[in-house]
Formats: sequence, structure tokens, C-alpha cells
Amino acid sequence: MNAAREGLYGHDDYGYWFIILEDKLREGEEPDELYFQQYNYVDDYDKGDSGVTIDEVFQRANDEYWEPGEDRFIKNRFELPAKLYERLFGPNGPQTIEELGEIPDAETRYKAHKELHKDDPPSNLPPFDVIDNGKEYDIFNVVVDPAWQEKFRNKKPPLAYWTEIRKGRKAWLKKYSPAIPHGSKYRVYFNTPDGPLERVPAWATFIQPDAEGKQAYAIHWEPPPEHTYKWKHTAIKPPKSLRIYECHVGISGSEPKISSFNDFTEKVLPHVKRAGYNAIQLIGIVEHKDYFTVGYRVTNFFAVSSRYGTPEDFKRLVDEAHGLGLLVFLDIVHSYSAADEMVGLSRFDGSNDCYFHTGKRGHHKYWGTRMFKYGDLDVLHFLLSNLNWWISEYKIDGFHFHSLASMLYTHNGFASFTGDLEEYCNQYVDNDAVKYLILANEILHALHPNIITIAEDVSIMIFRLSFSSEAKLFH
Repeated sequence: MNAAREGLYGHDDYGYWFIILEDKLREGEEPDELYFQQYNYVDDYDKGDSGVTIDEVFQRANDEYWEPGEDRFIKNRFELPAKLYERLFGPNGPQTIEELGEIPDAETRYKAHKELHKDDPPSNLPPFDVIDNGKEYDIFNVVVDPAWQEKFRNKKPPLAYWTEIRKGRKAWLKKYSPAIPHGSKYRVYFNTPDGPLERVPAWATFIQPDAEGKQAYAIHWEPPPEHTYKWKHTAIKPPKSLRIYECHVGISGSEPKISSFNDFTEKVLPHVKRAGYNAIQLIGIVEHKDYFTVGYRVTNFFAVSSRYGTPEDFKRLVDEAHGLGLLVFLDIVHSYSAADEMVGLSRFDGSNDCYFHTGKRGHHKYWGTRMFKYGDLDVLHFLLSNLNWWISEYKIDGFHFHSLASMLYTHNGFASFTGDLEEYCNQYVDNDAVKYLILANEILHALHPNIITIAEDVSIMIFRLSFSSEAKLFH
């Protein structure tokens, strides 16, 4: 394949395979010369090509940013190594160890260098003094001229020049055609020892579920600028007290049909505001296969349910809610997953333990769902990324973590709880699940200080840990 020939596939730093699909240059267009001419993904930056050439950008950077003498070693980075190599290994250099002689220590050579250049005119190159302090190992104190250090810290890189030749998305699409056009249907193909498999990608952001006997597909969602939702309102700060309206988009209408995001935005949000609420908690937003489960058997964790509309429709719902002063909370189900294999995560790569425990522990005792193995780093990566995705992409204000008892205990919470401490410290507690919740909560509040996290736990373990001196789960 072309991607392989061009070196556009391989492993990343985490050991994952990746493939880069490059957009195609349109006929009659010239390719970009530098990486920072690429599409910059900023909605309101759509100036297109400015006509500034690469040479002009670097000339302006050199003239206005670098001071006399500073750009010499930037342009000629190999000058000093080349001279040193020539001196040691060139035709006029020493030919034997004896001719090479004894090399003085670093401090002696440095003092000789300073003595040799003591009468040189002052330059703006950094003045360093290295002091050995008599230590036998290579740890040195580096003394820097304070005036030069302050001068260096006050410099600002010439990013403004680079930005001038970056493109907005309109200009990018005028010059390039996307490798995968918006709206394309796709699945991922596995060639396993047990035979070929087709799956809906685990990270897909929009799904066409099974319908009328047709298999489900992922849909590449990257609409052109004229169809991309433009946010109008900024996120609002959490109030001192919350009055939460719990709702489900699909059953929010008065007609005998599944209501849409747009129906909810136009008819329900104003009603919620008039009723005196300051937050809504949305159920069943994340894609799920079976509508009768009200959205709790999630199949695709990064996708909004296509039953109600598109990702742009959901962005409008959240934005209009913010305009009315309403916070938007998402009911998030990280306590289990749907057992469906075609659109879900179960046996995703053909193995039984890709995301879940094997054996009985990998299945909910009564609900027929799959149970995550929270001690696996890849599973942690998947779930934590999922939380951040909903905030970054859809500006969600908080999460309601659903049915935590099913993940906190290997008996899935189906036990009698009397409040005795031993019930929360025995062999039935999934310590990896507890650690995941602590990690998720801490990371969310570190990345998004105004985020609100709510825990639904009938066993009161969350309540106990939240007020413990050892761990703070939710706040």
C-alpha cells in the first residue's frame, strides 16, 4: 500500500499501530513546503494563503528576532562538530594514539579557550562558566550571566510569522481533498488466526447502527466549514447549589416517536429553564444498540446516538443550554459495556480479554453485559480519553457516573449491605476499579477545574471514601 511505501505507518510511543492517510492535492495545486502550512484546526482562523513566501518568513525572523551573531550557529549547526572531527580524524590530524597525546580535562580546556578569546569583541552568544567543584563524576555547576539569562527569557519566538502562512479549513479544502470524505462509511478489518473479522472501530465518533438487517458502520464525521457548528456561548461557572433536571432526549416529546436533539433544544430546554432548574442530566446520549435499555448498554463510547441527530445537533443543544444558563451533565456508563460484538467492544479483536476480564468475572452476573479490566493500561487510556473527549468536543460540564456498585465489587453489587466496614474491605472489592475512579476524578479536575463529578453508588462505598483521609473520590 502507498502508506507503507511512504513510511506512513508503524508503531507509536505506546506500541500502537498507526496509519497516516494523507489528503490528496487537487489538480493544478502546488504542495505545501513546510509542516506549519498545514490545516490548523482553528475554527475562526480561515485567512487562507497570505502570499508570504517561506524565504520572506525566515528573513523576517532573522532580522527581527535574532541579534547580531546569534543566528550563526542556528544556520551552521554542524560547524563546530565538523571542525572538531577534522582536527581529530582529518588528514592533518593525529594518525596514532601517541600523536593524539593526552587530552586535557574539561576545565583546563575551557580556561584555555577563554584566554584565547579574551580580546574578542563582545557578542550576544551565551556566556557560561562551568565549575567542577572537585567532584570525580560529571556533575558541574553552570554559572550563567544573569543579564544574558534575563534577556534570553524575555525573547519571544516568531510564531506570528509562521501563523501567517497557516491555512484555515476553507483554504485547506480548496487545495486538498480529504483522504476520507465526510460521511464515508467504514469498518476495521482483522485478519486473525480464527478467520477474518469486521468491527466498528472502538474510537469511532458517529455510528449507523444495525437497521433493517443491514450491518452497522462507522461514519467519518468531519463536515465542511459551512456545515460545522459554530459555538456562540461560553461555558458557565457552576452555581453554589444545583437543581438538576434528569431527562432522556428520545422520550422527551409528546408525539409517539423518538424525539431528536433539535426537538429537545427547541421545546424542552425553555421549559426546564422556566421551571427553575440550573442543570440538566442527559441519559442515553452515548451510542447504544438496543433502545429498550434506555442507553445503558453502551456500544460506542465516543459517539452520540444517531437516533437523535448528528454531532452538530448535539453541540447546538449544549450551546443553547449554556445560553439559557443551564449546565449540561452526561450520564456516563463506565461500569460495564454492551456484550454486542459487531458494534460493541466484546471480542473486539477476536480475543475475549481485549477490554474485559475473562471467565465469569468478565460478565455481569445478571445483566448480560461485559465488565472492564480496570487494571489494564490500555483500558485506562480508553476510558480516561473518553471522559476528556466529551468535555473537549462537546463542552460537557460534568458527569454522572452510573451504577458504580456493579464495577466496585466482583459480585456486581448484588449483596446485602449493612454498612459494616468489612463489606468494603473484603475479597469482593475490585481495587482496580476503585483506583480508576480516583484517577478519573483527579485527572478531570486537574484538566478542567470547573467540572462536576457525581457518583451513583447504592453501597455507600463512594460516600465513605469521599470523606476518607486516604482518598477523595468525587467532589
